[in-house]
Amino acid sequence: MTHDAFSTNRRRFIQLTVGGAAAVPFAHTLLGETAAAVEVVTEANPQAQALGYKVDATKAANRKDPKAFCDNCNFYSGKPGAANGPCQLFTGNLVSAKGWCTAWIKKQG
Repeated sequence: MTHDAFSTNRRRFIQLTVGGAAAVPFAHTLLGETAAAVEVVTEANPQAQALGYKVDATKAANRKDPKAFCDNCNFYSGKPGAANGPCQLFTGNLVSAKGWCTAWIKKQG
């Protein structure tokens, strides 16, 4: 290999390395939404059935408190006003903000 070919290959390697290193912080942002794609829990889900989960809390026969909804439950961590949000009981999935299950505990604070 001649000195010129070595310099060209070395220069190309450095350019690719620097370019790749610069792209790493953006990779998480670009891929984050794809990785965060989750499903909304349905009433047919076995865990949902075990907890008596209803997508519409007004249709839950066991619900005693008319103000009890997933969005004001201690286990719910969705954004205010969102239609769905994460629940600690259904890890990796979303529940309806207006849903309810037998594990409902009033959110503190």
